[in-house]
Amino acid sequence: MASGRIVGIDFGTRRVGIAVSDPLRMFSQPLGTYDPSGAVEMLRGLRDRDGIDTVVIGWPLDEEGREGPATRRVDEFVRRLRNALGRITVVRVDERYTSEAVKDTLAGGFGARTRGRVDTAVAGLLLQEYLDALPGEGNV
Repeated sequence: MASGRIVGIDFGTRRVGIAVSDPLRMFSQPLGTYDPSGAVEMLRGLRDRDGIDTVVIGWPLDEEGREGPATRRVDEFVRRLRNALGRITVVRVDERYTSEAVKDTLAGGFGARTRGRVDTAVAGLLLQEYLDALPGEGNV
């Protein structure tokens, strides 16, 4: 089994939602929402403490499945991560409709505090779907 954690990221220019796998790579655990610079620093600390092998990041394709300005912003953030974290595997996953799916499950209004919860929940959802698809890594 690999030694580092798998991290899920929902990138936004203001907020970055982050989730992390448990050591057995079975479950996604929310870590929180950070501004982009704070997210890089938090991930650097996580790498130093627990190790990071893989980053699963939402890939914001448009309705027709095409790349555009949003995917270019994610690519720039991925470059920042690679500069800060060194050698990591980055997996881009289609994040279309994930925010809507999460919003449907969260109770309450959608103020600024809730938007941060949505970002973290989306990161967790992206990561959990990735973990569920991994062959033989703790999956029963």
